[in-house]
Amino acid sequence: MKFKNGIKLAVITALCAPALAFATNGYFQHGYGVKAQGMAGVGIALPQDALAAATNPAGMAFVGDRVDLGVVWFRPMRGTDITGTAGSFSNGAFEGNNTNNFLIPDFGYNKMINPRLSLGVSVYGNGGMNTDYRAIPLFNGAGNNVGVDLSQLFISPTVGFKLNDKHAIGLAVNFAYQKFAAKGLQNFAAFSSAPTALTDVGHDSSTGWGARVGWTGQLSDAVTLGATYQTKTRMGKFSKYAGLFAEQGSFDIPANFGAGIAVKAAPAFTLAFDVQKIQYSGVRSIGNPSLPLLAAGSLGTSNGPGFGWQDMTAYKLGASWDYSPTLTFRAGVSHGSQPIQPQDALFNILAPGVIENHATLGLTWAVSKTGELSFSYMHGFNKNVNAPGAVPGIFGGGNVNLRMYQNSLGVAYGWKM
Repeated sequence: MKFKNGIKLAVITALCAPALAFATNGYFQHGYGVKAQGMAGVGIALPQDALAAATNPAGMAFVGDRVDLGVVWFRPMRGTDITGTAGSFSNGAFEGNNTNNFLIPDFGYNKMINPRLSLGVSVYGNGGMNTDYRAIPLFNGAGNNVGVDLSQLFISPTVGFKLNDKHAIGLAVNFAYQKFAAKGLQNFAAFSSAPTALTDVGHDSSTGWGARVGWTGQLSDAVTLGATYQTKTRMGKFSKYAGLFAEQGSFDIPANFGAGIAVKAAPAFTLAFDVQKIQYSGVRSIGNPSLPLLAAGSLGTSNGPGFGWQDMTAYKLGASWDYSPTLTFRAGVSHGSQPIQPQDALFNILAPGVIENHATLGLTWAVSKTGELSFSYMHGFNKNVNAPGAVPGIFGGGNVNLRMYQNSLGVAYGWKM
């Protein structure tokens, strides 16, 4: 397959991608590619397929000529409990799961131009600010549905270069597309600088670009290290939501970076560990606090309220076992300090990305000399964020409890060219 055909496949995959709904490490996926997802998302020092560029582009120099196509069924269960509001009109348990089944495809292609140089492309996504409540009186008085929908798609052409047989560097240019919609937020109109650009105006979209760089190096036959950094992705504004997001509808994608180690503890057994830092606080519409900045006409202003998300650090540990020449088993666990603080729980009813702990399983079955089927399972354990007094007095006062758990199943087919 020629490289330009790989680009065509990447574009087709992107066009076919539905709205994404991941909400694992904040709104970033816990891992990219079904193989990595079966190992809690590790991959900075352990490239396994042509989705490696989503984690560390240097890994593409080591995966060879291959194509990977995958799809993940994702089911998040999110909700909130509101208590103690004046008159009890807003009290209750509310489930944001009117839409809760999602299919998310990904695609990777890699070609070794010569023994040292690779060209490839990876297609993948983020998402997770997705909720769909039947009604929350606190947000509107008409009993309308309440929720938001955010999805982000990356198309990442990548170059990997081997400095020698053991070390490589890589560069991915991330072309990003995102779309967003909000509904049922009428009770916040008095706080918006542009009430007609606050809610119920349908989907808006924007595009932008950034870059990811990486290095991976084999220090010995048993130990490999890796490091990677992704710049903030500068996105165009959601003009339809200039009265909701800070900076008149700005919603950039946060910078993130990480390091990893992979250890071949035995000929058939590999352990890998990654640490990843996501800089949510570097994007005002995500990181700005909510209630401390909420005042008449403040939503959408240059330093307006956000979701109050703090920077997040995720720790991922994965293992793989080559049971036989045709069968590999995987497992992993991860932990991340969820980004939402109790004082920001009211806004985050719309985006309860609170999960901290994940457990994963995976396997790969070589169905031929060149082709393989891979599977992954992820469970995000239930997490509650209790927030006494999170509802301000102007809304009747009260308490908020955010809760979420989730499951996903992935399948991918990859083949060597």
